[in-house]
Amino acid sequence: MDTGFNKKYDVIIIGCGTSGIFAGYELVKKRTDLHILMLDQGNDIYRRKCPMIDKKLKDCIKCIPCSIMRGFGGAGAFSDGKYNFTTEFGGWLNDYIPDNEVMSLINYIDEINVEFGATTEVYSTFTEEAKKIEKRALENDLHLLQARVKHLGTENNLKILQRLYEHLAERINIMCNTEVTEIIPQDKGYHLETSKGLHLECDYLIVAPGRSGAEWFTQQCRNLGLLLINNQVDIGVRVELPAKVFEHITDTVYESKLLYRTKQYGDIVRTFCMNPYGHVVAENVDGIITVNGHSYTDPELRSENTNFALLVSSRFTQPFNEPYQYGKRIASLSNMLGGGVLVQRFGDLVKGMRTNEHRLGQSFTKPTLKATPGDLSLVLTKRHLDNLIEMIYALDKIAPGTANYDTLLYGVEVKFYSSRLELSGELETKLKNMFAIGDGAGVTRGLSQASASGVHVARRILERIG
Repeated sequence: MDTGFNKKYDVIIIGCGTSGIFAGYELVKKRTDLHILMLDQGNDIYRRKCPMIDKKLKDCIKCIPCSIMRGFGGAGAFSDGKYNFTTEFGGWLNDYIPDNEVMSLINYIDEINVEFGATTEVYSTFTEEAKKIEKRALENDLHLLQARVKHLGTENNLKILQRLYEHLAERINIMCNTEVTEIIPQDKGYHLETSKGLHLECDYLIVAPGRSGAEWFTQQCRNLGLLLINNQVDIGVRVELPAKVFEHITDTVYESKLLYRTKQYGDIVRTFCMNPYGHVVAENVDGIITVNGHSYTDPELRSENTNFALLVSSRFTQPFNEPYQYGKRIASLSNMLGGGVLVQRFGDLVKGMRTNEHRLGQSFTKPTLKATPGDLSLVLTKRHLDNLIEMIYALDKIAPGTANYDTLLYGVEVKFYSSRLELSGELETKLKNMFAIGDGAGVTRGLSQASASGVHVARRILERIG
């Protein structure tokens, strides 16, 4: 590793999320002589502390930078670490690379994760018990996506990232709390301006902005004259109910990715990020408080509830080109009404009745997140609500109890995806030797494909270096 921070590097990686981490890992594994710099606007893995989690604060105090979304490990650092072995969901990497190559990359990264402490236990939708669940779902017009999945666990996921950080820090310069303010193409390579006044140069540039850097990356692309294609934004709620309701499904496949096309509008609604015996948590996205879920492997840290997201996908056409802002504005309504996350009983929502402290206190389902009781119909559009309610009734047919009066709905949950660039099969932009990877580049939306995109680009750069 270099001593100090040089101004000139062979490769600079903007973003220390999972895609950037594995790009760096692969580069130094094959070429120990390369001068590599990784930059991130957030903290290193040891300084990433969220007061709402660490000190159990009720309200977000809006730390700058937000440790939930930014820093080494990216938005996935505090996730429960679901690692999916599939090309059916988790991104669009197979738009650029053949399915078999994507799966080879996903398996390769899994081997690395195991070396750094990941579990070897795998859940699958290909067992006989899982096929029975799939059949029951199809009988009710629900479609179970096929995959194998590992649950790393919220606490273990963080430990794996700490070990990866130590491994990389011995071989690569890692500069945290540093924002890139401008990317300037040169005759050969790139010049970067940073918030610390540093002027950096490199031959190869990998941009891995992550979800929190999606808006930043969009603006940089516009400055560089790179064309963008609108990606979708997923808006919905986090559902929390007694774990026994979904136990027959989660014990078999752990996480069920179920798709449903609503009869009223023909929109797709999907389950996402299912957390058996988990906890609902709040997260800060550029000052907007949204909701998410965690699940621990340690039995002592488990709750009696299961939570999962229900998301409605919206893809926009011209002239509208701000899906990211659209999602943030809806989420901000929840913050305006409740000072953060709102929670409502399903029965109250259907009856058009606001949940208050008294009604929430009567609920048989006890919330794992201290949220403000309220009325989600004042936040989400009618179309979103109609789709979500119809989906809950559909799920009730394969998991009776989903549509119980006391099922809790937290709002809002938003999944942002950066506008997609026009990229080659090597994930190279129109600018030579500038590559874009991961969730923030609109290429992936999950740990496995994000990691795979990083390794894929690292190998292409190594081929060019020779």
